[in-house]
Amino acid sequence: MRAIVRAVPSGRIAGIDQRRLTMSQGVSRGAGYSRRPMKLVIAIVHPEDAGALVDALTDKDYRVTRLHSQGGFLKQSHATILAGVEEPQVDDVLATIRETCHARSQFINPMPPIMEPGEFYMPYPVEVTFGGATVFVLDVARYERI
Repeated sequence: MRAIVRAVPSGRIAGIDQRRLTMSQGVSRGAGYSRRPMKLVIAIVHPEDAGALVDALTDKDYRVTRLHSQGGFLKQSHATILAGVEEPQVDDVLATIRETCHARSQFINPMPPIMEPGEFYMPYPVEVTFGGATVFVLDVARYERI
């Protein structure tokens, strides 16, 4: 026997026996439950693009969550954007990401190698391309909006 726990408007938590939630009894499986194929779009973007991307997606009535993340070659901060969408909407979300997030170039000085005393190393700046977006699209087994 498994129980589903959901929030009720009064702020209480109500436990519901899953066996009682059958369609034959005419009880829905919760507000916002979706049986349609859903996808989770995870976009890792440059922080300069994140605000515009969130605005563009919310203007198209997509619900998004922005998370701070860090990593990569330059160890710089990034923004991770999460959007749960229906399967036919994935192409529109990806097009919005392509329109909003752009790659950039930056010159960095590489770390000098360990050298013996008396040796001389002249570092030359190296051009590194960063930004744009790294996007993952995952299948969602269950989506429920409470």
